[in-house]
Amino acid sequence: MEAKSDIGIILMNLGSPDSTAVPDVKRYLNEFLMDKRVIDYPYLFRLLLIKGIIVPRRAPKSAEAYQSIWWPEGSPLIVLTKQLQNAVTHDLDMPVEIAMRYGNPSQEAAYENLLKKNPNLKEVVLLPLYPHYAMSSYETAVEHAKSVHKKKKYPFRLTVVPPYYKEPDYINALAESMRPYVSQDFDHLLFSYHGVPERHIHKGDITGKHCLKVADCCHVDSPAHDFCYRHQVHITAELVAEKLKIPREKWSVSFQSRLGREEWLKPYTATQLEELPKQGVKRLLVACPAFVSDCLETLEEIAVEGKHSFISSGGDSFTMIPCLNIHPLWVAAIVKWMGALQANN
Repeated sequence: MEAKSDIGIILMNLGSPDSTAVPDVKRYLNEFLMDKRVIDYPYLFRLLLIKGIIVPRRAPKSAEAYQSIWWPEGSPLIVLTKQLQNAVTHDLDMPVEIAMRYGNPSQEAAYENLLKKNPNLKEVVLLPLYPHYAMSSYETAVEHAKSVHKKKKYPFRLTVVPPYYKEPDYINALAESMRPYVSQDFDHLLFSYHGVPERHIHKGDITGKHCLKVADCCHVDSPAHDFCYRHQVHITAELVAEKLKIPREKWSVSFQSRLGREEWLKPYTATQLEELPKQGVKRLLVACPAFVSDCLETLEEIAVEGKHSFISSGGDSFTMIPCLNIHPLWVAAIVKWMGALQANN
């Protein structure tokens, strides 16, 4: 039965190439890396760097990586986001669409599809599938959605769900999705988050004097925390570890997917995977909570490359814990949040 609510929902994820063909991967990488919130260099320098050097070199290798994890139905990230859309739609009386920050389906297509379902739509709720605030993920997704909304002069208002990195329903869903894995014998749990340049952390510090400047800055109260990716990912890890009753010495945080030679958040996941076996860690679990849906960065970078690095360095067993994907508690959390918004309107 078609939803009759005057509120629509958009689940917004990162995006993916349309196929594993090199031209499609090039098109996707150009759109992604030319985003000024991803690589925040001056436009002309960014243009020369991305289109002249990085993408021509990176696209063929990225195409091979995508081919190694591509599903018969298409991109894992797109397929999983559609599955989440279907699961949420099943439990809500509101229309639900998906949008990608880069690639397809676009933000405009999501807005148009919602209007087709209900021309009298009064409000669209945007749920970025990024639990943590980062300039290169959550912020760029939200600002893009706002820009399209303003440019097209859509009649409905746009409401954005804030980062939910410490929301009890999210933490509970994440912890319970991990519980079957941590219930088995393991030596260490590594929370591997997508990295960002330290420059981004400084740039997002609204106080200008806290992030990466104050000792143990992530645990010293500051208004900067509302926009600090580093603080938020550490809080998520701490809350999940506490809920799962994992001793502090058995878990740690690292950062993956570094691009370029400048300083990014440390420690680097690649380094940790080589060093942990030397420290006596033979059975490793890796979780990637920066991602809600499994994607290239989890299925290939961690589950394939990361595993190879760890085992080659002396590890015995390596398990990547899947992302939330369509875990029932994650679906229930979204349904609960959206239902509360509907009840308040």
